[in-house]
Amino acid sequence: MHALKFLNKYFWKYKSRLLLGVLFVTVSNIFAIYPAQVVRQVLDMVVNTIASTKATGGPVSMQVIQTITYNSLMFALLILGLTVLKGVFMFFMRQTLIVMSRLIEYDLKNEIFAHYQFLSLSFYRRNNTGDLMNRISEDVSRVRMYLGPAVMYTINIAILVILVTISMLSVSPKLTLYVLLPLPILTISIYFVSEIMNRRSEQVQEEQSGLSTFVQETISGIRVLKSFVREKNFSETFSTLSDKYKDTSMQLAKVTALFYPLVLLLVGASTLIVVYVGGREVMAGKISPGVIAEFIIYVNMLTWPVASLGWVTSIVQRAAASQQRINEFLTITPEIISGQNQNAPEGKIEFRNVSFTYPDTNIKALKNVSFTVEKGKSLAILGRTGSGKTTVANLLVRMFDVTSGKILFDDAEISRLDLSSLRNQVGYVPQDVFLFSDTVANNISFGLHHYEKGASGNEYKKQVEDAAADAVILDDINNFPKKFDTMLGERGITLSGGQKQRVSIARAIIRNPSILIFDDCLSAVDTQTEEKILNNLKRIMKGKSTVIISHRVSSVKNADEIIVLGNGTIAERGTHNQLMQTQSLYRQLYEKQMAEEEILE
Repeated sequence: MHALKFLNKYFWKYKSRLLLGVLFVTVSNIFAIYPAQVVRQVLDMVVNTIASTKATGGPVSMQVIQTITYNSLMFALLILGLTVLKGVFMFFMRQTLIVMSRLIEYDLKNEIFAHYQFLSLSFYRRNNTGDLMNRISEDVSRVRMYLGPAVMYTINIAILVILVTISMLSVSPKLTLYVLLPLPILTISIYFVSEIMNRRSEQVQEEQSGLSTFVQETISGIRVLKSFVREKNFSETFSTLSDKYKDTSMQLAKVTALFYPLVLLLVGASTLIVVYVGGREVMAGKISPGVIAEFIIYVNMLTWPVASLGWVTSIVQRAAASQQRINEFLTITPEIISGQNQNAPEGKIEFRNVSFTYPDTNIKALKNVSFTVEKGKSLAILGRTGSGKTTVANLLVRMFDVTSGKILFDDAEISRLDLSSLRNQVGYVPQDVFLFSDTVANNISFGLHHYEKGASGNEYKKQVEDAAADAVILDDINNFPKKFDTMLGERGITLSGGQKQRVSIARAIIRNPSILIFDDCLSAVDTQTEEKILNNLKRIMKGKSTVIISHRVSSVKNADEIIVLGNGTIAERGTHNQLMQTQSLYRQLYEKQMAEEEILE
């Protein structure tokens, strides 16, 4: 239950609904209990009337029978009215407590999603998508069952037991003691079995996360899977994971199944005790026959609520296991903490002896790298795969913090800058292009500062079209059946690699940032299209600080400065002309790529 304490703040937030729910539960149970007293009164009336008539020595007259019938009918109508009122207040009870659970579920999902967005990139490198999705969906659903049904039935059981116990004590304390005798046995049984249920609930959730992760990765990589004809292998793996999840769930179900028969046995024992002990008390003249009927009704009233203890305990244990998994993420603090300086950077960038080691793999990506990009100037970064090019881009948008050294924007340390202010001034085209399952227009306009899905208007359309034209994707879009309203598949799967890169470029430049970062964003386009994009970018880059990361010399030769990375350090630096005048690695790359282009032509 310790993990579930996290939810107390939500109970406090919706305390009015919770208190109203308790009130409605109480009133509903009062109306549920009173009919048992009416039955006792009716039965005692009938028995006493017949007994008094026989005591006088005469037969039971028609008038007596009519009186008994009339009074019984009135009592029956009273019971019917009380039952209706009980149902009305049960409806109000569900409308307060169950609705409260849905509201808390909504708030909890929003809190988890907001926290997910607040966490740093390294968190997502350590955790798989399927597990993250499972915690915000399956785990929250299990927690909601605790917040709604479990809380409602627990309150109902507690109030019902209290009211029934008070009613029984007021009639016969001795018989009450015998009726409640099996309850401690039930309590002890629940205590021992709940520990087993808790452990197996955690195992079920872990298996569910693994299954969700496997399915998510399979669907995301379906093209690769089909290309390598691995459908059968993946189906077998899925069956294995499903069987493991099924076996774990069945183990939990077996433990849960022990509760209901156990509860029925104990309730049945209480009924037998009522009949036996109550009969002896009636024969001794200490209670009336109606009391036995009243107590049997009380025992039956407690049957379902007490029987639901096992079900409620199962819900609580599974919710505790789920909330524990949720708490593990909610208690994580992001490695990247936003600074307080909200001044938007104007363009000057400086790397001062920057070194960076990835925390999860201990790979040293950069070693004492230093460079400066003056406002309005451009810097190109070349290097082989693994040389640290993309790491520079990630550090510039502060996806990670440097291990040592400093990154400065306009002579202010990046750690002191407000993250939103910094990133709002950066147009970033990542190496791994990601597009949303949305329209082409919405994917491009996502780069606007005030993005509104489904926005319209001439100014909005012009911005989107201009950005598409600058990224040399406008003609392609106009050839689509629905043009800018064309829906893209997951991760932009319906577009080619080059089209996805150009849409991503349009998304970056539409926001008109002061800093542009292009991370190998032209690798999938042909040389002619590349030339057109670069010519457009020359105009767009005027007055903006630009960092171009590429492995193609043709993309970077016009930059104000070029640096070549090798094993995380700067191997060469200079302008295109300066590097071409020496026997540099840059010159070797340039000549090799020019030769390849001539062969292709």
